[in-house]
Amino acid sequence: MSERAAKKNDDDPWPPPARVNPDFVGHAECEQGLYDAFHSNRLAHAWLISGPKGVGKATLAYRFARYVLSQGVEADAPASMGLFGDEAPDPEPGSLWTDPNSSVFRRIASGGHADLMCIERGLNKQGKPRTEIVIEDVRGIGGFLSLTAAEGGWRVVVIDCADDMNRNAANAVLKVLEEPPARALLLLISHNSGRLLPTIRSRCRKLVVPGLSEPDMIDLLERYVPGLGREDRDELARLSEGSIGRAVDLAGAGGLNLYHDVLSLLGTYPKLDIPLLHKLAGNWSKAGADDTFTTMSDILLGILSRFIRAQGSGQGGAMLPPSERALYGTLNSATGLDRWLEVWEKITDLLGRTDVINLDRKQVVLNVFLEIDGAVRSA
Repeated sequence: MSERAAKKNDDDPWPPPARVNPDFVGHAECEQGLYDAFHSNRLAHAWLISGPKGVGKATLAYRFARYVLSQGVEADAPASMGLFGDEAPDPEPGSLWTDPNSSVFRRIASGGHADLMCIERGLNKQGKPRTEIVIEDVRGIGGFLSLTAAEGGWRVVVIDCADDMNRNAANAVLKVLEEPPARALLLLISHNSGRLLPTIRSRCRKLVVPGLSEPDMIDLLERYVPGLGREDRDELARLSEGSIGRAVDLAGAGGLNLYHDVLSLLGTYPKLDIPLLHKLAGNWSKAGADDTFTTMSDILLGILSRFIRAQGSGQGGAMLPPSERALYGTLNSATGLDRWLEVWEKITDLLGRTDVINLDRKQVVLNVFLEIDGAVRSA
């Protein structure tokens, strides 16, 4: 959960954590696929639910987990029967909806369901969240899944996010995937499945959750960030590329103002405005502006990645947001794709190492834009 999400209160419209979120917008085909797989009585024991960050993968995973656990049955009973032998409620064919007032929903929301294990990054010895999922976090999965379900149905493990597993944790999970117990279900959430071991990917059924459509994004922004003007809302929807999580984070961090500041600075090329660069670099890197620096970095990399995709696709500026088309013409007309890929790699590496090795943030910003300046001038 982001810092901003952690600060919200119960009355705030911020999207709730996936474990307690009853709503699911868009991706009807993904939901239908899980529903059909469960009712086929040939449910794969492990699912790799992948896609861009913030598009609803964890929400879908917990929605599925709730649905599966609400179908608690004796081992020899049909999967479509309810806990007491009655027909399981199904408000809408293909829907994985579970009543938020139900016991299953409430126990999962509170972390108290005996048949569900949730794996996330644990805490280090200093009580701070680790940067990765370690073997201590996953060690109990095998034993948990081998137990008989407390409510006569399934045992479910959700790993959010599987990309965070280090090598030892990944190998421990792989052993479970190689010999899965009966009526056990593992749901692995991944923002970048290419980072996972190939052997893990090969043992999971894959479900790719794409970015949300622009109409769905606009609907969700109206719900979660009320009060946005129409132009700001539409621009956030475009910038976030189908990720409602990213859109809300941008809105909360003043992302639109930062976006226009970055565009203004990039718009001074091919003769970079050095005084403006120093002014903005100071604003983005001052003490206590962690979110500002992170958001600016995300925005800049997003702009450059869109430029690279536009150039590589051959479609040019036509596929870009209107606010970036003129800038694309200035920067990309004189610089080849190979050079931009080189710049992208250098900037990504530099921004990624900034906090890891405690680099001076202002100097990092200066170096990043001077790297772009070098690419433009060398053309």
